[in-house]
Amino acid sequence: MPHLLTTDASFSSKQELLDLNDSLENVAGLSLETPSPEESPDGSTGNGALDLDLPSPTTDTAQTKVFLNGKLESQHGADDLCGIKFVPKETEDLCGWGALKPRCIQVFNTPKWVLFFLCVASFLQGMIINGFINTVITSIERRFDLRSYQSGLIASSYDIACCICLSFVSYFGGTGHKPKWLGWGVVVIAIGSLVFALPHFTTESYKATMSEQTGLCSANQTAPCEESTSSLSNYMYVFMLGQFLHGIGATPLYTLGVTYLDENVKSSYAPVYIGIFYTSAIIGPAAGYLLGGLFLNMFTEFHETTLTPEDPLWVGAWWIGFLGGGAAALLVALPILGYPRQLPGSQRYVAMRVSEAYQIKDSSQETDPQFGKSIKDMPRSMLLLLKNPTFIFLCLAGATEANLVAGVSTFGPKFLESQFNLSASEAATMFGYMVVPAGGGGTFMGGYIIKKLNLRCGGIIKFCLLCTVVSLLAIFIFLIHCPNLPMAGVTDPYLGGPASDGPLNLTAFCNSECNCVREFYNPVCGDDGYMYYSPCHAGCSTVDQTLSQAGKKVYYDCSCVFRNLSSVPGGAVSGKCSSSCEQMPVFMVFFFVAMLFTLLSSIPALTATLRCVPDKQKSFALGIQWIIIRALGAIPGPITFGSVIDNSCMLWQDQCGEQGSCYLYENSTMGVYTLTAGVIYKVLGSFFFFMALMLYKRPGSPPSSSGNTDNGEAGESDPPVKDIPPEMLCSINTKL
Repeated sequence: MPHLLTTDASFSSKQELLDLNDSLENVAGLSLETPSPEESPDGSTGNGALDLDLPSPTTDTAQTKVFLNGKLESQHGADDLCGIKFVPKETEDLCGWGALKPRCIQVFNTPKWVLFFLCVASFLQGMIINGFINTVITSIERRFDLRSYQSGLIASSYDIACCICLSFVSYFGGTGHKPKWLGWGVVVIAIGSLVFALPHFTTESYKATMSEQTGLCSANQTAPCEESTSSLSNYMYVFMLGQFLHGIGATPLYTLGVTYLDENVKSSYAPVYIGIFYTSAIIGPAAGYLLGGLFLNMFTEFHETTLTPEDPLWVGAWWIGFLGGGAAALLVALPILGYPRQLPGSQRYVAMRVSEAYQIKDSSQETDPQFGKSIKDMPRSMLLLLKNPTFIFLCLAGATEANLVAGVSTFGPKFLESQFNLSASEAATMFGYMVVPAGGGGTFMGGYIIKKLNLRCGGIIKFCLLCTVVSLLAIFIFLIHCPNLPMAGVTDPYLGGPASDGPLNLTAFCNSECNCVREFYNPVCGDDGYMYYSPCHAGCSTVDQTLSQAGKKVYYDCSCVFRNLSSVPGGAVSGKCSSSCEQMPVFMVFFFVAMLFTLLSSIPALTATLRCVPDKQKSFALGIQWIIIRALGAIPGPITFGSVIDNSCMLWQDQCGEQGSCYLYENSTMGVYTLTAGVIYKVLGSFFFFMALMLYKRPGSPPSSSGNTDNGEAGESDPPVKDIPPEMLCSINTKL
């Protein structure tokens, strides 16, 4: 029986291409007619029809006959599936906007240029949301009188929006025009960035001054605990709206963007493309940290001020990055919106792809061309995914890895700062230097290795399991810790004063007349090698700007500081004391290895997810996976790690009687707690990858079969023979 095939059809699997009897019989327009063996090869066609002779088992399959608008053409090429040459219509698969499809821009209508623009979009998304937001959150708190829990709500608004939109966007976007979903998503990100910067332009100019005598030993110390009548904290809702728009706009990027790349390149190249895509998303936050730090060194109002970046009241130009990032996002959205539903030649790649989806008894979704195009099919799609144990365990493994990555990303700089006595900027810079090569290199290399070894789904899961085990061994480096520096009144009693009464006593005979308050935390290092809570708690009565050392203030006449245990008051320098611990190089090497192998499995795990689900469910499966990863990993990860680390706190901030953030941690306890959390997550991740491998059923193999190889040259078989029409079976086998 003849099979009609229009070039307007979009194929998502080889089965869908080959099952022509049920789904494409009544399609009109430019068509391909395949005569049966009993019919003459010279069968007539309708107007505008494409008439091809399918080769018999003895026919030379390298030759292709194409009738285009009544003209016979002969084509030769090994890439043509069963002698079929896909001939698009004049305007099909061209890039452009509506009726505007100029020839000069068609040079960009390739997978490489799609990858470039998506990489720019993911770079901007990472720079704005994971870079700028984390960098400026402290400045926003100071400028708009926000509490820590309010800034936490602002940060969480992004993930909340993603979780709400993921199922809708991935389900309907997966069967829709993906570039349009992606382009409008980038536009929404741009709008969210502009909204986030809006409070700077709708508030009065920021004015703040700070007396040089603040924090010194004086009888006039007062606590800054007066109730604020400012309504600036209401801008929290504007920031939440900006973050919510960020979440909505970023939702299509890592679901539809990944599937669009996967559908338009050869399956062996897909991991490399996806790896490059995710690498740009990791480099983005690093750029955000660097640029954000540069902007914060400028005063927010662009006019001269007596404040310096080291002053507690300093507010940097936090808003510049959001304006620049929003404008750049608008520019990159324009070319993305112009791409077609599928790139030229992509049908051939999809048709030649061998299905590796987990085999479910109810596989009617493979042969129903309308499946997944209605919201009524969503429950059934969800049920089919829940019946796929490989997909479920890959999602759980991704959630445990995301939990660990999110926690370490949030508190990694704080860990380095506490363990090795670094400043906040030094710890952030050191952490950034590790994230770029470990994160970017690991993400890219993971995709490259999968492509180089040409691994199938089972082999990819084995690779993920191996990486998880190696990172589990490397994470034991958290047992290394440096001893805490002595701090008067916290780790050790004051010299020349009474022993500390309990775990914390910042008042001694030497500073009892200074009326020091806990709200002014400004650590100084005394000449005696001890660290003090503030110049006031060190008993310092004078500061001399002319004696500054490397930009640090010098205090003297400090009644609690004694040089060489003498009774002569000594001096102090602003900042923490330097540490003599030399274990940081060893720690950094093993920590780098742990991060590298953790992120080395990210792209392979994503590739395995795309391979173990049917082609029609790829976008929806990625959406569900991201919901699970965010709900069980990215959102609770920082909260869990924060709670674990807070248990090792020795000195809490005092905000007018309320407990604030932690100033000083007990290093050994902090290392043990962090190691415990890391080992638990890594063991769970290894278990989930192992279960995903054990429960994976290769297509076309009996349930008990386990001897097939997982590389691309041999092993996992093609889809079951019964899915292929009999008259096409022989020629298919000769080509694949």
